[in-house]
Amino acid sequence: MATIEHRLLELPTTAISDATGGHTNVTANIRPLADHFKIAGRALTVRLPDGENGAVLEAISKASKGDILVIDAKGNTNRAVAGDFVMQLAQGVGVQGFVVDGVIRDLAAARLIDFPVFSLGTTVAAGNKNGGGAVGVSVAVGGVVVQSGDYVIGDIDGVIIVPQADIEHVIEIAEAKVQKDEAREQEALHNGEESIRTYLAKVVK
Repeated sequence: MATIEHRLLELPTTAISDATGGHTNVTANIRPLADHFKIAGRALTVRLPDGENGAVLEAISKASKGDILVIDAKGNTNRAVAGDFVMQLAQGVGVQGFVVDGVIRDLAAARLIDFPVFSLGTTVAAGNKNGGGAVGVSVAVGGVVVQSGDYVIGDIDGVIIVPQADIEHVIEIAEAKVQKDEAREQEALHNGEESIRTYLAKVVK
């Protein structure tokens, strides 16, 4: 039987968004740093003081394989929450990727090691390490409240958070939506202009 993560990876984020009503879509400013990046797994949350990044290492040390670090960096775009070395540490212990309400640095290296990052962009400046921050607490990322254990799904269209209590229901609705959309495409497109006009005549009143 397919795992929840596998079923989520098979679904486009657009279908999951439709299934949730769009209420937990992360702001569109948080984007994948490479078009092919796709993630689906449980969140491990990180809350950082403005301009800091020390708690990211603590989160990596506590992460389970397949976790996605969801990092509340207060939208700071001046100092990075991670560079290529930290990303390699995360990748090496099985962290699946980062979703950051902030920025990273060493973009070329991130792409080279193929580590999925969804963020507000990049910077040249390192984060401070003066202490503070917390792991596993409630955070707000891209306008959405996230708890550790919630599900995070991201692809080229964006990022969605699904509370863990809702995940089975959301997947079932999203899978049904995909099947419905495939049937609609077959009906409307199977015979070129003729079937398109027939479909339009049916739906346009």
